[in-house]
Amino acid sequence: MTTASSTAVPTLIGSVQRALRLLEAVGTHRDGAPAKQLAREAGLPLPTAYHLLRTLTHEGYLRRENGVFHFGAAAENLTAAPGVRSGPRPASVADSLGHWRDVIGAPVYCAVYCDGEIELIAVADTPDTPAVGEWASFRETAHAHAIGQCLLAQLDETAREDHLDRHPVRPLTRYSVRDRATLLERLRTLRRGEPVIERQEYTLGTVCAAIPVTAGATIAAMAISVPLDREDRLLPAVEQLRGEVASLLRSFVFSISI
Repeated sequence: MTTASSTAVPTLIGSVQRALRLLEAVGTHRDGAPAKQLAREAGLPLPTAYHLLRTLTHEGYLRRENGVFHFGAAAENLTAAPGVRSGPRPASVADSLGHWRDVIGAPVYCAVYCDGEIELIAVADTPDTPAVGEWASFRETAHAHAIGQCLLAQLDETAREDHLDRHPVRPLTRYSVRDRATLLERLRTLRRGEPVIERQEYTLGTVCAAIPVTAGATIAAMAISVPLDREDRLLPAVEQLRGEVASLLRSFVFSISI
């Protein structure tokens, strides 16, 4: 006789299924694959794939090198012989961001400019202090968010013009920069090393600040975001972030893997 328990539909966790599809996609590429390709092969929207890939990388199941994803030590440990492990996961950018998030009390972001594109490589937030949702591609809207503007400001004129040729300036909110000339003038007037402030240009109700990060030849930036009604915390928080990053840079060479 068939019982209710034998015919019940199991409870499935969609996010786990999506993460597994991404891991399966990674496993079909010996030399790794970029996020866009993995998202396509796993049948996932690109923003969803980005969030899952960041999480899997943070947990050590993936590693990202030169813009492509490979299996990480945690994934390799799953099939290792009993007692054989790859050792503890080394400290990563995500680990540092998690510490700074806890110290500052705001979401912390890290991005680099690689091969002509904005790459958001790590985000640290909590349910109580959520990160800004990627409702419009961060890559294509660098002109509208603080971390993108901070990266664009570090480019030479030729690279900056090339980026804006491929990703034209377009307002996302009524507060966004309206045109290319206005954006370029804003970037030219930034003093070297000063925070880039963005108020509701990418997302209504949110203000952001970003600082440039010197990491060898890598063009990088860190950023934080706070709700508009807590805007008074933005400048003190970004100065605190600047101090934390400077302290880390003094203690050892800060290597950002791209």
